[in-house]
Amino acid sequence: MKKVALIFTGGTISMKVNSKLQGAVPSMAPNELIDTLKAETDYDNLVGIDFSKLPSPSITPDKMYDLKLLIDKYLEDDDYYGVVVVHGTDTLEETAFYLDAVNNAAKPIVLTGSMKNASELGYDGLTNLDSSIKVVMDDNSVGRGVLVVMNYQIHAACEVTKTHTLNLDTFKSIEFGPLGIIDADDVIYYRAQTLRKAYGLTPGHSDKVGLIEAYAGMHSDIIDFFTDNGYKGLVIAALGRGNLPAMMMDGIKRAKEAGMEIVIVSRALAGRVLDTYGYIGGGKDLVRNGCIMGGNLNAPKARILLMLALINKLSHDQIRAIFS
Repeated sequence: MKKVALIFTGGTISMKVNSKLQGAVPSMAPNELIDTLKAETDYDNLVGIDFSKLPSPSITPDKMYDLKLLIDKYLEDDDYYGVVVVHGTDTLEETAFYLDAVNNAAKPIVLTGSMKNASELGYDGLTNLDSSIKVVMDDNSVGRGVLVVMNYQIHAACEVTKTHTLNLDTFKSIEFGPLGIIDADDVIYYRAQTLRKAYGLTPGHSDKVGLIEAYAGMHSDIIDFFTDNGYKGLVIAALGRGNLPAMMMDGIKRAKEAGMEIVIVSRALAGRVLDTYGYIGGGKDLVRNGCIMGGNLNAPKARILLMLALINKLSHDQIRAIFS
């Protein structure tokens, strides 16, 4: 039988409560989790790889890059079905989308984690691991890009987001719902990915792409900060359909004159942005001043895509095309 690579990056799934620190901290080695899972199942084809022991707020784009290089080693090995990446939930969707944007392989890559640590009742880590392994081993998972498996559901990396700070059912594809489910031993797909593009970008990383969220009465000073500090790109989670307060336009014009690429998405939970409104700060005005409409992507994913686009030295028109 082929093998499944389980790459552990850290996160709540490998944590227990430390009485001295009075909080959950990394405590469990990969082999401990795998041995516990094997005791409850009949898997004999799991290979554990200890990538890091980081909580997900410490996962940075350079770590995503290193993770991509490691994943490729197992995807290129004919002895493996694919890869499960075990990850903290706070930035899981960003790592998943990064890996999807630079992925050219047909073999499944699945990200999973847990909302509860191993000291809590109802620990969901082993269930999510079991579900993820089943998805990687299922023939119907081939060619679907990077997937996120949590709480018996299968999601596309480009569609899923974390929606609740506590609930086990926190990961949702808000507009279109999950791709499928895991029911007992069955992996059932209901639909194909709606938004996924095969970007095929070269992996890399940069710290000079920012992200801000607009609010009523916002001014340009925060945009000026990014301009003055040499940022190459900025994603703005704008209001509604993709609009900003008029007071921000001076900062946007200054940033564009400095060569910054600015992508506009919405702070709303669903729906795409479009240059519908022509007033100062409206979508039409933003596009006239060189901003790019970011489609359906949420702000964290748009930042990942803009970062990769800039690393790949895409032109303004090429960046606009990959977001359209």
